[in-house]
Amino acid sequence: MTIDTMRAVRMTAWGEPAQVLRVRVPEPQGAELLIEVRAAGLCRSDLHVMDAPAGVFDYPLPLTLGHEVAGTVVGAGPDADSSWIGESVVVHGVWSCGECRNCRRGRENYCHALRPRAGGLLPAIGSGLGYDGGLADAMIVPSERFVVRTRGLAPESAAPLADAALTAYHAIRTNRDLVDSHSVVVVVGVGGLGHLAVQILRALGAGTIVAVDPRDGSRDLARRLGADRAVPEVADVARADADVVFDFVGSPATVDSAAQLLGPGGRLVTVGSGGGRLTVGKNVGLPNGWQVSAPFWGTRADLEAVVDLAQQGLLSVESAAYRLDDALDVYDRLRRGAITGRAVLVP
Repeated sequence: MTIDTMRAVRMTAWGEPAQVLRVRVPEPQGAELLIEVRAAGLCRSDLHVMDAPAGVFDYPLPLTLGHEVAGTVVGAGPDADSSWIGESVVVHGVWSCGECRNCRRGRENYCHALRPRAGGLLPAIGSGLGYDGGLADAMIVPSERFVVRTRGLAPESAAPLADAALTAYHAIRTNRDLVDSHSVVVVVGVGGLGHLAVQILRALGAGTIVAVDPRDGSRDLARRLGADRAVPEVADVARADADVVFDFVGSPATVDSAAQLLGPGGRLVTVGSGGGRLTVGKNVGLPNGWQVSAPFWGTRADLEAVVDLAQQGLLSVESAAYRLDDALDVYDRLRRGAITGRAVLVP
């Protein structure tokens, strides 16, 4: 980049709205890469961080938000591989240590360095979540370990792959043994993640996909993307004897009722963080062998798989593009539930 300053959407105080400010363009050091941002997605996780009081997150302020980022590599530190310069990439937002046993297993989204700090403080995870992210004209990535090439994909389509698609894919991939032509799968919440989950399930050959969402437009979208049925409420599913229920809402209204849809050996996968709670036990009135899990984000290999699905035309993001300068207004719309699919800011 040839300018000295740039725009950035920054948190400057806990519990207060972000601001669009001008800051210096960072310079890559060591193995770092400099990304010129072409598109960055907004996420409800950003609202969760902005609304938190001091003492919840172990994040230094000010902080540039944005963990769904696509762009072009335009600079490299002296220890970086300069062949990346000019490549179109999407950023993997989990900046793991690379050394712990989970990282060595290829489970870097469960890196031991990312566990809660003393006193329960939630640790810095990566792009926009503890480290300056991509709601800016440019950003720094620690190394090439955290980027994936996106040749052939438009930036506004690639950016939401970094979280919305990656999180949905990881949740499904880790239950792949129950996703086949015989499967009965329920997707609760056809929003930014759920509409991608429907497509991923269809691409992986799921037999019957039932979508649940109270919004007419979201149910229509689910049918268009491959759902066999779409209903307003979990109660409308009746007893599905589902193999897997993916709950992308995770609210008190969905968690317990979603568990009631499981068949023997079925699994409830809680992806959304809407505050729901579930009593777990052997004698709680659910079929034998039921399981519950709460997966987190996804691995770099998962992101590569998601990009591949998108490049094959099997996965597309329903999104609306906005200007970076309008970020605060778009966050307000996101908070009101006025955005279908994903909101993407284009610098």
